[in-house]
Amino acid sequence: MGKKGKKSAPGDSPAETTQPSPLNSTAAKKNKGSPAATAPTVSSSALVICRNKHWRYISSFHGPWLQLPVEVLETLANANYYMPLPRPVDPAVFYDLVKIRQLVDGATELSVRAAHGVTSLALSNSLAGFPTHHIEALGLGLQYGSNGGAKLSPERRFRMREQATQKLSRAYRLDEIASSVATMQSTSTLENVAGLVLQRSPHDPDANYVHFFHEKIPSRQLAECTDLRALDMIIAQRPSDCEPLRTRAIVRMFKEDFEGAAQDLTSALSVCRLNRPHKRPGEESMQLERRAGRRRDNPPLDEKDHPSSTEVQLLFQRAGCYLTLACDYVEPALANDLGEPAGNGVNGVGGTNGSGPIREGVTDGTSGDQVPTKRQLEGRKTVRLYAKRALRDYMEYLKHFHHSPNLPIEVSDDFSRQVNQATHRNKRHYGQSRWASQESNSPTGSSVGHTVYPLATLFSATPPADLPPYPSNDIACAAFASNPVDALETTTEVVTYHPLLTDALHSLLLCHTLIQTSTKELQRHAYMVARLARLADGYPVFQASRSPARADWIEVLRRAENWIELGSSWEALCAPAPLPIPLSANTMSTPTAGVNALSITSSTSPVETDEQRRERIRQQAIIEALEDERVNDEASFKAAILARQKRAEADQTTVSGGTSPNPNSNSAPKRWAVDDGREYPILTERAEAVARWIREAPTVSGSGSGKRKKKPATKKVSSIEKLDLASGRPESMADQVSLEA
Repeated sequence: MGKKGKKSAPGDSPAETTQPSPLNSTAAKKNKGSPAATAPTVSSSALVICRNKHWRYISSFHGPWLQLPVEVLETLANANYYMPLPRPVDPAVFYDLVKIRQLVDGATELSVRAAHGVTSLALSNSLAGFPTHHIEALGLGLQYGSNGGAKLSPERRFRMREQATQKLSRAYRLDEIASSVATMQSTSTLENVAGLVLQRSPHDPDANYVHFFHEKIPSRQLAECTDLRALDMIIAQRPSDCEPLRTRAIVRMFKEDFEGAAQDLTSALSVCRLNRPHKRPGEESMQLERRAGRRRDNPPLDEKDHPSSTEVQLLFQRAGCYLTLACDYVEPALANDLGEPAGNGVNGVGGTNGSGPIREGVTDGTSGDQVPTKRQLEGRKTVRLYAKRALRDYMEYLKHFHHSPNLPIEVSDDFSRQVNQATHRNKRHYGQSRWASQESNSPTGSSVGHTVYPLATLFSATPPADLPPYPSNDIACAAFASNPVDALETTTEVVTYHPLLTDALHSLLLCHTLIQTSTKELQRHAYMVARLARLADGYPVFQASRSPARADWIEVLRRAENWIELGSSWEALCAPAPLPIPLSANTMSTPTAGVNALSITSSTSPVETDEQRRERIRQQAIIEALEDERVNDEASFKAAILARQKRAEADQTTVSGGTSPNPNSNSAPKRWAVDDGREYPILTERAEAVARWIREAPTVSGSGSGKRKKKPATKKVSSIEKLDLASGRPESMADQVSLEA
């Protein structure tokens, strides 16, 4: 990744090989009028990498799913789908991973063989192992008796590249973040295949879409070296597709055009909801019952019945847009017309907080008897308006996932056994779980006696009453240390995992802070976020990743001197919950299954040398640093890479030292993927804005109560209230969606 002057694959002619420069590619020269042809020139010494390597949240999608055999991954996706709610992993994301792997692997096979231009059996087997009947179906006419095989005609090579591009385009439409991670792990021929198709078909929408992700640009210069005309053309060609709108919105975020990004995401949501199939309530449970019944095997789910993750992606991205807009308006909301900070003049970002601990008693952020200006009042309205919109989208996002406070341990343990046997393939793939749905009218899709709540319900004004008390870390740890057998329970708390869940939960706290939710309510929400974050576990396909919102929330707590009076540090509150240990002689416990499943990839991959390990850690650190919002210059980029390398080396030392989970030890067994929250000290503009808002913004009477003031009969509507990006129609502050808490 990120290397200049990659060698072309054998058999490629110079005219068919795109250069690492993003601007002087062969396709750009031959198609000067195409959207991908215009961009500023860059120095030959600049580090050039594919545009998709700059995408945010790519570290959230790393994990064993990139190395697992596709058939095993599909088996695990079906097992996950047939589990009772809350399912271990969001099934929409799980099925997306399966399809993306299939599409990227197929595109890799086609692009590599087209690059070599021959159809030898040895080449096919060594590079992709494609079945013979698949190759013959393409009309390639293999000649197995010859050493080099039959040469492919230019027309056939073009058609193969065209098919590869179509597969990649479909993968990026499913999930551009996961697809970016998958293509990074694949061969470099994928980076050139779309550019070669554009030489002959400059207006091909699939080729233009893929080339947009694979075009080489200078490192960390996506905003300066990205032209939106290619995406504009694709959107005009396919107005019924919401995915190009999503991509254009993300690029506009890089360009800091967050209003335009919010508009694109709103349009994409409208298109997505218009095209999605309408299902009656309970139809999914009935469909699962009809397909599963009491059969032993989990029948593969038809692709047309796979749940879609597009709406969840759009809600998460639009919520992030609104949250950024709210933070951007903090400065004009607090600064006076002379450009001086309001309040006592202490912004506290670069040093200590001179105003002391923050409490609810602050009523005005202006100094003395200074009256807030109209610009300040409008800015404060806008901050709260955008924060409410962000909160609304995050709550809609959370409605797609579930939590159970009392799931029987045998259920989660049963899923671990299925994962273990499927990945090791030492027996026939584990059949249908005995806990799978047997009652079509069950509200939870399960006959198991446990309670299931949508995650949004946990943040309502009246949360469920049957939740275990939290925080209670000291009690749990003391019980486990004194007598592990007594600490064993029959039920456990479980939450559906999504790669972006941790970031969404912490962003929700930032929204409540900007809305100025009461301290008591915000403390309750913070404890709920910590409860869910410690349960989030991407087993068996995702590894832990750093959350930008979590890092910002920790920094806000530090600079505001824990103004909501949490009982412990945030790192301690979010420490991974101990794994449940069922006491059964004939079953495999979850920790044991997790330890065995950790060898999924190591048992099939060659032994890694120290040099290879260091290079892998370095490449991983570069990828994570590229998508880190806190990195904005060369110095912070190098600091981020160094910090991540040191952290990875420390983790490797711990693992090699033999600190594996042991149910009989006095320490709780470690979860599959643990994000211990170690962060390097880089302050983002978002954290700085939220911390300043806590210190200086005047509180609004009744803020956080969820009640609205009675609207007067006549009211002059301000320019800020006229703008409603969420719905595209005039809307006043009093007409905003009422948010609980």
